[in-house]
Amino acid sequence: MEAVTSSGTPHRGGQAATVTLPTDEQILITREFDAPKDLVYKAFTTPELVERWWTAKRGEMTTCEIDLRVGGKWRYVMQTPDGSEVGFHGEYREIVPNERIVSTEVYEGMPDGEAVDTVTFTELDGRTTLTILVQHTGKADRDAHIESGMEAGLQDALDLLEGVAVSLR
Repeated sequence: MEAVTSSGTPHRGGQAATVTLPTDEQILITREFDAPKDLVYKAFTTPELVERWWTAKRGEMTTCEIDLRVGGKWRYVMQTPDGSEVGFHGEYREIVPNERIVSTEVYEGMPDGEAVDTVTFTELDGRTTLTILVQHTGKADRDAHIESGMEAGLQDALDLLEGVAVSLR
């Protein structure tokens, strides 16, 4: 049975992401954006634009490196108000521009917990549905990810991502 961790009801005037747990190793995030997929993709993959949304206003982005090619690496780091650093990095495995990105993701605080993220961008009538499937290696890693408090930051980051994408029109 699929567990749902958020209601998907609108919040703060925007569309909330829905976070579900399809299997013991997976997290599925789905959110609709009021922007075409090429703009959502651009906001998702351009360092200067990622810097505008990724921290969810929970700190200052100190590193935003994106080598958007198969085998290329990415790394995002932010410094929180208490001075601690939060970093993630990975490697791109598959890239279909404006359609799909598959990459590894490692939270640097748990370097053994590598996940594989499959991000898809689908458009209907000028609106984009973004889906992020996070495939962990086991239930413990998946549960640690969920229990980290990631959902509140995720919701805020995706709200900001939509704003950045819309601003590109």
